[in-house]
Amino acid sequence: MSGAGEGAGRTPGRGRRVILWRHGQTSWNVERRFQGSTDVELTETGVGQARRAARLLASLGPDAIVSSDLKRAARTAAELAALTGLEVARDEALRETYAGVWQGLTHEEIIDRHGEEYAAWKRGEPVRRGGGELETEVADRAAPVVLRHVEKLPEDGTLVVVSHGGTIRTTIGRLLGLEPRHWESLGGLSNCCWSVLGAGARGWRLLEHNAGTLPEPVLGDDD
Repeated sequence: MSGAGEGAGRTPGRGRRVILWRHGQTSWNVERRFQGSTDVELTETGVGQARRAARLLASLGPDAIVSSDLKRAARTAAELAALTGLEVARDEALRETYAGVWQGLTHEEIIDRHGEEYAAWKRGEPVRRGGGELETEVADRAAPVVLRHVEKLPEDGTLVVVSHGGTIRTTIGRLLGLEPRHWESLGGLSNCCWSVLGAGARGWRLLEHNAGTLPEPVLGDDD
């Protein structure tokens, strides 16, 4: 189904574009609890964030939407679907990192109980946080989903991927060809903010990161 804003926000010859959009706020976000694959719903604030962001993203004329099947992502995606008329494809491979016993713990509790493990993760070492998934395993499952949906786009099409902060970061790192130990340098995404990848001559390029407003064009020698 074509989006209601088809053609909006497009530049001829721009190439394919992927918008990776993090879900809105949950109660566990506010409490700084590690959610992982726990299925926590949006707060009222989170729903409002999704509605505001959806209006901005709809103006970019997305051609397709794919979402994690967890409630917080699916509810976020539904706001964009309502504006564009696009159907949302759900895929459990876009879920957040499974983090075992870390899930449900606050940031302070994780540092107190699993401080050495946390520090090793921050140093970029391959760590199964809480006995869960490695970051590379998250990228192994999520990045192919993105690429599979990108292949279905028109030449100048835009895909919106609605997912989770950790999954988005590892997917970006994989698509950019960065070494896993450098993925942390990308930084996190705020609730309902997004990052944009564009198809370039030598692969994917990071065009925006942790954005929450409509982008300005890159004008200069590096555009």
